[in-house]
Amino acid sequence: MTDSLLVDRNDAVVTLTLNRPEAMNALDVDLKEALRDTLASLETDRSCRAIVLAGAGRGFCVGQDLREHAEQLESGRTDLDTVRAHYNPIAQRLASMPKPVVAAVRGMAAGAGASFALLADFRIGGPSTKFLMAFANVGLAGDSGISWSLPRIVGHARALELLLLAEPVAAAEAHRIGMLSRLTDSDEEVLPAAVELASRLAAGPTVAYGAIKRELSIGDAGTLSDALAAEAQAQAICGGTDDHKAAVSSFLAKQKPVFAGR
Repeated sequence: MTDSLLVDRNDAVVTLTLNRPEAMNALDVDLKEALRDTLASLETDRSCRAIVLAGAGRGFCVGQDLREHAEQLESGRTDLDTVRAHYNPIAQRLASMPKPVVAAVRGMAAGAGASFALLADFRIGGPSTKFLMAFANVGLAGDSGISWSLPRIVGHARALELLLLAEPVAAAEAHRIGMLSRLTDSDEEVLPAAVELASRLAAGPTVAYGAIKRELSIGDAGTLSDALAAEAQAQAICGGTDDHKAAVSSFLAKQKPVFAGR
């Protein structure tokens, strides 16, 4: 495992820390491959019931490592194959992960770093948190799912403004428009708050959480018929889980349910 991605397990919570603080956690090939492959393994890891995505040092992630990218351009590679090889798989894993994902967004989240954060189910930020849709500043369109996630969070018109003008969004405004789920009083509280939330979610009905995420992804873009079909499928799955049976028994016994994630 590379040192550019730290993987920490605490009970059912796995914290993934982008670990290139000297480069504000810019995404080079090594880090992108590590994040892509680790997310793929966590998707089917039943011992993992919630994920925290964080950045080492004073920033969350400033997106593509432009020094590495400049070298590729100089060598004549202009096809940006990293989008299909790295960014798309990472975005797909984050969005469809069948367990909750919490982003601890301390400091700057720019470009693909902002995209990854906005694909998390919850985003915790502090006073120094900023989002920057930096793509147009370097003559590029958006990637890593930003054209899907951003309009769903802030609306089409605001998403277009943020992408075309590429101006930073400070923490208070990000919280007001939904880019941050929660805003802590200090930067030091961001990661602990994210881990606390992930721990709470990890103790919940994991299968149901995954089903709810799938329902919303279908219902948000589909028809009522699509949503009803997805709900019927989800309930058929969840109805057969140990968690559902135990929760019903606990309700009848007037006890608090204990979920096992299966």
